Amino acid sequence: MAKELKELTKRADNYSQWYNDLVVKADLAEQSAVRGCMVIKPYGYAIWEKMQQQLDKMFKETGAQNAYFPLLIPKSFLSREAEHVEGFAKEAAVVTHYRLKTNDKGDGVVVDPAAKLEEELIIRPTSETIIWNTYKNWIHSWRDLPLMCNQWCNVMRWEMRTRPFLRTSEFLWQEGHTAHATREEAEQEAQKMLKVYAEFAEKWMAVPVVQGVKSETERFAGALDTYTIEAMMQDGKALQSGTSHFLGQNFAKAFDVTYLTKENKQEYVWATSWGVSTRLIGALIMTHSDDNGLVLPPRLAPLQVVIIPIGKGEQQTEIADKFQPVIEALKAKGISVKYDDADNKRPGFKFADYELKGVPVRIVMGGRDLENGTVEIMRRDTLEKETVAFDGLAERVESLLDDIQDNIYKKALAYRDAHIYECDDYEEFKAKVKDGGFFLCHWDGTAETEAQIKEETQATIRCVPFAYEQTPGTDMVSGKPSKCRVLIARSY
Repeated sequence: MAKELKELTKRADNYSQWYNDLVVKADLAEQSAVRGCMVIKPYGYAIWEKMQQQLDKMFKETGAQNAYFPLLIPKSFLSREAEHVEGFAKEAAVVTHYRLKTNDKGDGVVVDPAAKLEEELIIRPTSETIIWNTYKNWIHSWRDLPLMCNQWCNVMRWEMRTRPFLRTSEFLWQEGHTAHATREEAEQEAQKMLKVYAEFAEKWMAVPVVQGVKSETERFAGALDTYTIEAMMQDGKALQSGTSHFLGQNFAKAFDVTYLTKENKQEYVWATSWGVSTRLIGALIMTHSDDNGLVLPPRLAPLQVVIIPIGKGEQQTEIADKFQPVIEALKAKGISVKYDDADNKRPGFKFADYELKGVPVRIVMGGRDLENGTVEIMRRDTLEKETVAFDGLAERVESLLDDIQDNIYKKALAYRDAHIYECDDYEEFKAKVKDGGFFLCHWDGTAETEAQIKEETQATIRCVPFAYEQTPGTDMVSGKPSKCRVLIARSY
């Protein structure tokens, strides 16, 4: 069975199949009875819970408060903002009836035609419309601003091609929606939340990201600007890992949300929205994991340390007694630890299972270790083992977890930076982009050039990156003048 657990498709053989295998074998998720949807299993959901806890804390530090808004949105609401409805129309799931009835044969149910809704309801693809309809009742004067709400919920976007965590018809996410008195405040809020996402990605997920602003074609439907963090996966493809949108006054005007200024004038408010989803679990898997299974950053691992005793009879009791104060010390430091003395699985099975699930630190003590006052420690990121003294073990483990967190970030950063290329020749770009990587290329700013690149290479403009010095140049496709380099890559 231990061998079976480790029989994953190799990344080099089929990266996509490796990913799908790992999601299932590591007990993260499985396909559901509803096409395009997934069941998130307890181990996968535990990762999402740790993400939620940290992000929720960071959001609240900015002043946002949690709320909840309805799952169902009147169809007419989506019609009020033209770009928004166009952006989501093809993905909308529609509720048309409110009741079932037994069929004529009495062996099943059918939709009751008498229960047709007067107005169809849309299962939320995102909540701007229902929230701004609500904000109209909450905002009256400058004293009500800024209004900053976040909700943790599910959304539905009908997808034809799905992959667990990365793209499913139903997924979990958070969506923040804020209202401000001035354009400047709203723009600052949108950019601030982008930095919150980037900090979370790098410090907790150990995933380096490029921050930037989307092209007009790639913007969120209804936004004036969309800011993004883009991460590079191990196959060189980009994964959009979080977005923050400056919505201007579009939704305020669509839903007539105004406020009385200090000068007693009625003004429309300015808006932002921002969100990340369970797609972040896909980012974790594809950034760090290897051919042996998951590699999880300690800060987000559901189980950070596993202790496996190997002994017989009185040795088991003695080992358990010896570890008890260590376990208590680790828990006191906020470290999650499991003492696995179950006798229904062999040690080899346990080793393979915890390795597959990406537990950062494994500690083993056998009879000889007991005599010598030592333990064997293995770190999941490098698979390195060492025998160390038992004394001071809790402090050593705490330090090791910090080192693992730092190491996997540095490894991912080195990989990404080694696969970022400046490119000024279109033929060279077309030849190289197939193998993955981030390409910094001059762009003339036209949708026509952007569309040509996408059609001919399946690569898209991911963003205009903030971190790279921008100088004028020449577009590699059209030959027209360019004001900046954009980041282009194939993506998920």
